[in-house]
Formats: sequence, C-alpha cells, structure tokens
Amino acid sequence: MRLARSGKTFSLVCVVLAGLFGSSTSVTAQTADATPADLRLVPNDAAQIKLSFAPIVKEVAPAVVNVYAKRTVVQRQRTSPFFDDPFFRRFFGQPGGGGFDRPRERVESSLGSGVIISEDGVVITNHHVIKGADEVRVALSDRREFDADIVLMDERTDLAVLKIKGEGSFDHVTFADSDSLEVGDIVLAIGNPFGVGQTVTQGIVSALARTQVGVTDFQFFIQTDAAINPGNSGGALVDMNGNLVGINTAIFSRSGGSNGIGFAIPAHMARFVASAADQGGKVQRPWLGATVQTVSSEIAESLSLDRPRGVLVTAVFDGSPAQEAGLKVSDLVVAIEGKEVTDPNSFGYRFATKMIGESSRFQVVRGGQEVMIDVSLKPAPETVPRDTRELLEFSPFEGATVMNLSPAVSTEFGVEGKFEGVVIVSVSRGSQSHRVGMKPGDIVRAVNNTPVTTTRMLETITKTPPRVWLLEIERDGVINKLQLR
Repeated sequence: MRLARSGKTFSLVCVVLAGLFGSSTSVTAQTADATPADLRLVPNDAAQIKLSFAPIVKEVAPAVVNVYAKRTVVQRQRTSPFFDDPFFRRFFGQPGGGGFDRPRERVESSLGSGVIISEDGVVITNHHVIKGADEVRVALSDRREFDADIVLMDERTDLAVLKIKGEGSFDHVTFADSDSLEVGDIVLAIGNPFGVGQTVTQGIVSALARTQVGVTDFQFFIQTDAAINPGNSGGALVDMNGNLVGINTAIFSRSGGSNGIGFAIPAHMARFVASAADQGGKVQRPWLGATVQTVSSEIAESLSLDRPRGVLVTAVFDGSPAQEAGLKVSDLVVAIEGKEVTDPNSFGYRFATKMIGESSRFQVVRGGQEVMIDVSLKPAPETVPRDTRELLEFSPFEGATVMNLSPAVSTEFGVEGKFEGVVIVSVSRGSQSHRVGMKPGDIVRAVNNTPVTTTRMLETITKTPPRVWLLEIERDGVINKLQLR
C-alpha cells in the first residue's frame, strides 16, 4: 500500500526483516488517592533530566524474544519459451505436465520479534512474521534458543500465538490497559531491528485510534515516534510501568527504515487474541448482524449534528443479535461501552474485542434522542455446510480454495453482509488463480453467465472447461467481469 502526502509517495511497511518523568521530589501537588495515571509531570530540574530508562528495560527486555521462521516454498520453473502459446500447450501438455513446469523447493526465512506473556512460555507476535512457517524458533535475551509450536494464527488482526518448547519459568510482561494511554505518554519499543540484536528505542505516543493504516482488518493502531525498523515486528511497546501497551507492527516509510511514524496493535486486541488461544486455539468474534457506514459532513448536517461523529446503521439482518436488541436502520451509534466510535474501523475494533457470552452496551442517537441498547454477544451461525474444496483442475480457479458462504464464514473472512454464494479463502502462489489476480475474500458470483451458489457447483464447472471463461467476481462490494481464453 502506498499513500500520497504532499506530492510524495510513502510506503506502508510491515516491519519484518523478512513512569520516568512522573517522579518528583515534591508531593504538594499529589492527592491521597492519586494513581500513576494522574502523575504525568514534565521534568523540573537537571536531576530529573538525568534519570534513566534502564530499570524498565532490565525488567522488560528478558521477555522480548527474537522469532526465526523458516518455510519451504515450491516454485515452478518455466522451461519452454513457448509456454504461453496455446498451440504448443495443446499438443505438448498443460502447465504441470509435459515438462513445462519443474517444481523446485526453496527455503525462505524471516526474522521478527515476539513478547512472552506468561510464565510457561506463551509468546505473542505478528502473523506476518510466521506466515506459512514450517519451523519456528525463538531466541531469548540471554542467548538461549528454543523451538516453538504455533498455537494460533489470526491473519485478520495480524497476530499469532506461540508456545515455547522448554521447561522452567520464563520472564514475561503484564498487559496494560491500552485505553488509558494518552497522546504524549512516553513509551519504549523493544525488538530486533535488522537482526542486529535486541534494541531499545524511546519515543512518545504520537496519536491514538489510527484507523486508516490498512495493515489488518481491525484497524485501531497506536502511533508512536519510537524508532521501529524491519525486524521489530511482533516486539513490545511498553509504558513507564514496564507493562505491554502494544505489539509493534508497521511503519510508514519511503526507504524501508524508520521515519518516526510507527504503528502498534493495542494491548487490548493482543490480550483478546491471547485469550482465544488459551480457550481452544481459535478466535471467535461476536456477530452483530448489521452494517454501518462513516458519518460524512452531509449526513451529520441532515441529522442536525454539530459535527460528524459515530457510525450510521445501514442494514440490520433478520434473526441477528442487532435485530434482537432493537437496533434499527438510521440509528447513529456514537459509543460502545462508553468508548467513542468515529468510523466503521473503530466501531469494529470496539465490538470485535468483546467476548462471546457477554453483552455490549451501545449508545445510540435515534430521532434526536440518546438511547442505550444492550446487544448480546453471540457467534455467527453456520447456516449451510462450508464444504471447503481446493480446485485442482486447469482453469482460472486452479489453486484456489473455496468455501460456501454463511454468516459465520462471512464474519471469519471479513465479507460482512454476504451470506450466500462461494468465497475464495486462499490462493496458492504461482497457481492459475494467483496469475489471474484472485484474492482471499473474493466472491465468485457467476461463471459463463451461470450463477454460482455452491462449491460443488464451481468444482463441476472447472472440470468441463469452455473455450472462453466469463467470470463475475465480487471484491469490496464491486462486481468485476473478466473474460479469459
């Protein structure tokens, strides 16, 4: 992803190589019930300026590990200059046969960081650090190394949970309440940039609730100017109490190095994913059964609002928790559990980090009046069997894995509101579907003007290839029509 700013191009880089000043000698300004969050003070003498972050680093650094991931990639090497000629393909075989493609294995490795969050060696890191890994190994700050099992991978949050294969007790960090962070708070980033070894950088919280970053489906990032570089992915962002406030994930950069704009996944989301790993190894998010949109200036004016705020409910699905709670189209949701929501991303983050079986209180503006609505947190239902199929026949879908849509599948793969049809859930690198440009989350609507309703139907179609393929693929609500020979 590239973002244009003031005529310059910036890249969003996932950073994989692959209370100090709160102390004071004066107590006159403190109250009897003061808490650490109340003691945000600037240094007022030379002695305070000379204070060090070393005690915090000594406490936290042993819990930050290096994560080494290895994966075996099978590549097909083209051996004929006539590969793309239909005449030669007809007489000498399709790709994968007749000697046109020779599979070749290659081992790829990546280096990132991780954070130990429990005494028994549970580690949280970024999903993109270990994606596709066949082997994962972690190295501690004292140079001990251990193999690690992958307990959970959640691509939608770009988080993963590992378990160290080792005996004994491990140093670990405690989760902080990331909602208590304020812009200007001092934070430390700890990781392994460029593979040079464990490194600590210091900065402040530059912004909160950044929702236009584009790294994960649940965009709600802490922005910091603490230097974050490739290799820092999965490392710790800690506060002045030595508690984990975020998992360092990405940077904005033109060169690939730090420009002082880094992003971390809040500890609240990391704790939610870690809890899911502890309760069965699968992230199960609550289903609302409604869609929302951003409130523009025009919408705010039509609703007699003094400014754009909240999200507008645009659809409520039958039998959903939203309908059962009484949520209606045109309701304006301005807060969840007292936390303000400003756009669909912040709304999704606040709702998706709630646990199944509980309830969530929405603050809603309806007809100019504020009302409170309690929504039960339930999993999305499986209305039809998933019937997962990997398509192997030579066709534009070769190498794609597909699944029948249902509310559960829709929620799991981020295509909310699409409950019927067939969705692509993965695409093999180098396959025909990859060459065509298909992506996970694409919905197959029709092939050769025939609506596709099930995975079995699509598989049958691929076994009798026509001379020309006419495809209708829906992506991000837009139907794209392709013609392929």
